[in-house]
Amino acid sequence: MLVIVGILVVFVSVISGYLVAGGHLILLWQVAEFIIIIGAALGSMIIAAPPVYLKKILAGLKKTLSPSHFTKQDNLELLKSFNDLFLIAQRDGLLAIEKHIENPAESDVLSVNKKFIQNKEITSFFCDTMKVMLSGGVPPHELEAIIDIEIDTFEHENRPASDTLNKVGDSFPGLGIVAAVLGIIVTMGSIDQGAAYVGKKVAAALVGTFLGVLIAYGFVNPLATNMAFQLDHEIRFYQTIKTCLVAYAKGNPPIVAVEIARRTIVSGDRPTFQELENYIRGK
Repeated sequence: MLVIVGILVVFVSVISGYLVAGGHLILLWQVAEFIIIIGAALGSMIIAAPPVYLKKILAGLKKTLSPSHFTKQDNLELLKSFNDLFLIAQRDGLLAIEKHIENPAESDVLSVNKKFIQNKEITSFFCDTMKVMLSGGVPPHELEAIIDIEIDTFEHENRPASDTLNKVGDSFPGLGIVAAVLGIIVTMGSIDQGAAYVGKKVAAALVGTFLGVLIAYGFVNPLATNMAFQLDHEIRFYQTIKTCLVAYAKGNPPIVAVEIARRTIVSGDRPTFQELENYIRGK
């Protein structure tokens, strides 16, 4: 929602300032300039990114409009569900939690956190790691190495999406100049049409430069930055799960494992020690 608000603020600020300065909106509606700039940008993106990354760019843009941010309440629910799961394993043995790991959506422990269950990648990450623990014979340092490999792969797979979009954003001012130069070429071919006609054509050409700069720094680059922030937030969430699993694998009691994991959560979304303790106790 905030992304849409930001887009509206940029658009309204630029257009209202233009109108206050005495501009006319009809002069900004230059279809040829839009076709050149937008079309060339889309073409350059297709050249730069394989199809799999084009899909990830679209998915990343969708996330900026409806971010799956894990709030303090979500983190409380997650840490409590991990604590409850580990308590079952501690009381009845690791095999007792197998049914929860095989079908997390049907687990009365894990399904408490809806955002966790709805995010298939994170759910698979947790459950697959737990299956490795259930298989036995994997020391904690090896388990940590396995988790790090998966997190690195996740970042390597998703980071290029925001980087590619950012590079495309950087190309918009140049593409705006291309559109403007083409407009000047058309103008020079009609220079005998009189000053008024030439002035109108020059104004149309300058709209290309304006659009290129505005689209780059007002919309595309900020969206790429937002995508990078979303990815960093997801990676931090993976790190929280990793810390909890490794801490438990090292033999720490469940409450200690979730407390260690709590400290990896960023301050704005991190429950306090007392809040976590009270929530686990049902207060």
